[in-house]
Order: sequence, then C-alpha cells, then structure tokens
Amino acid sequence: MLRLLFLGDIVGEPGRKAVIDSIPWFKQERGVDFIVANGENSAGGRGISPKISVDLLRAGVAVITTGDHVWDQKDLLPYLPTEPRLLRPLNYPAGTIGHGSIVLDTAKGKVGVINIQGRTFMQPPLENPFRVIQAEVERMREETHIIFVDIHAETTSEKIAMGRFLDGKVSGVVGTHTHTQTADEQIFPGGTAFLCDAGMCGPIDSILGRDIEAILKRFLTSLPVSFPVAKGPVVLHGAMIDIDENTGRAMHIERVAHRVEQMGA
Repeated sequence: MLRLLFLGDIVGEPGRKAVIDSIPWFKQERGVDFIVANGENSAGGRGISPKISVDLLRAGVAVITTGDHVWDQKDLLPYLPTEPRLLRPLNYPAGTIGHGSIVLDTAKGKVGVINIQGRTFMQPPLENPFRVIQAEVERMREETHIIFVDIHAETTSEKIAMGRFLDGKVSGVVGTHTHTQTADEQIFPGGTAFLCDAGMCGPIDSILGRDIEAILKRFLTSLPVSFPVAKGPVVLHGAMIDIDENTGRAMHIERVAHRVEQMGA
C-alpha cells in the first residue's frame, strides 16, 4: 500500500510554514509515503516563487501543483522549465513553458501526478481538459497505474465530471481552487478516490485565507481593496488516499483537517 497525502491551496506565509512544519508529523504519525501540495497561492496569497518552491520540495513535498495564479510571480518564468516537480496546468497550449505532469520513482513504485485546470468560470480559458487529460493518462499508464490528478476548477459539476470520466483510469482525483473543503469523499466503482475540493492550507479565522475586515469592506463598498493574508492559527486541509501499489486502485480516502496553532502573519 502507498499512502498519498494531498494538501489543498497553500495560502501565504502562514500556510507554507504550517505545511513545512507538519510534514515530519504526517510522515511519522500518519505513515505518509508521498506528498502533493497545491502551491499556487503560497507567495503572499498569489502565485509561487522559486524560493518557495525550493523550500517546499526540500521539506518533503514530492510534487507541487498550481492553477490559474501560476504566472503571478514573474520570477517564476525562468525557473519553471528547470523544475519538473513544479507543475502548471497540463491543458495550456502546446509550447507553453513548464510541465503539466510528472512520474517519479518511489520505494513503492512509480507515482504519476497530473495538474489540470477546468474551464467553467476560469481564466484564462484553456484547452478542453477532458480531451487533454485522456491522452496524458493513456500515455502515463504505460509507466504506472498509480496516478493522482489535481483538477483546479471552480464548479463542482466540472470536478465531479472529471472524477467520473477518469474512474478506473487513475488512483485519485481531488479538486482545488475554492479553498473550501467539501464532504463528498468517496471511491468510485472503478477504484478512483474522489473529493470535490481539498480546501486550503491557511489561517482559520479568515475568508478563504484573507483578512476578514478587508473582504467585508469590499463587499460593503464595492471599492478596490487589498486582501492581505490573515493571521493566527492555520488549518491544513486535504485528503489522504491509500492506494494498492500493484493495481493503482484506491483502497481508502480520508479528509484531512490538521490544525497548527503557532502560526502568525
């Protein structure tokens, strides 16, 4: 059995510090073998920098996924092609820098990870994720049956459709982007674990990881307002999936909500 931990959108410094501090606990106390984390909001709440990528990888994250904010930190552009473990969505047009998937060797066999972005209410509009991922999964299954998919999308319908579409073809499909963990974890008939949204790794007393008063001011006035990352205790939201390393079928999926008390700004 391979135990895979997926952590939802990391929000700012509080989120990334809590993730880095908690990785040893997850590995030692929960027996996690392989960690994937969505890092697209880890740099001040927007994008990811080369330094943050290096820090997360050195701490024990095996693969970092992203989404629509992947390009927000401009210093990432020259770095992205050099680090295949930092993914951008697979369904960007051909020739876009970076990688949308990766297969890594582990002590329990090869593990594949795919990062895909939905199209409904998402910007920029990318290639059809269903068509793109179908070809990539077929290619990847020639190397391994253990495949995890992060679908970064807005609507529940698109995420559920992707999970159903990939049932029996991948080990797990978990959504990101909304920062709100859903309670629909399940294993589909074909053996694919699914959770509509992993949630976020960010401050508990917040609105999607951002300062409450700033967000409320925007709703009350409709005026432009900066949205600083909130302070205080952090919750790491995600999903833990037990996978049969011989077949790639999911055996169990569990929602994760791990509170970290010491985090500040």
